[in-house]
Amino acid sequence: MSVMKRVSLIFKAKANKALDKYEDPRETLDYSYQRQLEMLTQVRRGVADVATSRKRVELQMNSLQQQQNKLENQAKQALGAGRDDLARDALTRKSGLQNQLTDLQTQYQSLQADEEKLTAASQRLQSRVEAFRTQKETIKATYTAAEAQSRIGEAVSGISEEMGDVGMAVQRAQDKTAQMQARAGAIDELMASGALDDVTGTPHDDIQAELDRMGGGHDVDLELARLKGELTQGEAPRGIEGSAAGGAAGQQAAQPTQSADQPQAGDGS
Repeated sequence: MSVMKRVSLIFKAKANKALDKYEDPRETLDYSYQRQLEMLTQVRRGVADVATSRKRVELQMNSLQQQQNKLENQAKQALGAGRDDLARDALTRKSGLQNQLTDLQTQYQSLQADEEKLTAASQRLQSRVEAFRTQKETIKATYTAAEAQSRIGEAVSGISEEMGDVGMAVQRAQDKTAQMQARAGAIDELMASGALDDVTGTPHDDIQAELDRMGGGHDVDLELARLKGELTQGEAPRGIEGSAAGGAAGQQAAQPTQSADQPQAGDGS
């Protein structure tokens, strides 16, 4: 294969692919249907033209027959008047008209046959056009439905891809957030331990840091003691009742002693 043939083949293939991309089957079907309607119109017009020609021939035939009838009557009148020569002339003209009438009859029969053929072809073509119209509408409806399903599928696929991208973005954001939180916690621990200097320039005091930690522990001990005290106060009412009963008995036992001692104190005085 020569280079020019290969270039021509490649160009035709590319052009065919480009045309196929922009071709809409519905438009092609409508154009084909329109062309068939135009053909049907032309056939009907041809039938009308043939019918018109046949009618003109028929009118000419009728006119010749009328002339023949007129000449025959004239020949009879001439014979009645004793004018054989005039009757012969009339019959001669009638014979000439008969030749024309025969030719017109032949032409009329031919036109009539053509008209019948064109009429039958027009009817067949009309049936084909109607069948093609039904098929065209069916194909167009099927293609439209398939196109809609394809667009819906493409839209759903696009949404799925977009949601997948969103999910990946969310996962990346979560990973970055966790990484930043871990980094912030590590920095706090390093600054608390003194391994990392404060960027503000404030000097780090190890002793104060240790005292702060001890103070934090002392606060915990105080909180623990407070909780123990609250638990002890919850058990105190029972002990208070027992001590109150013992105190009352002691007071009753002490009162006679005091009464016995009082007279002695008076006597001594």
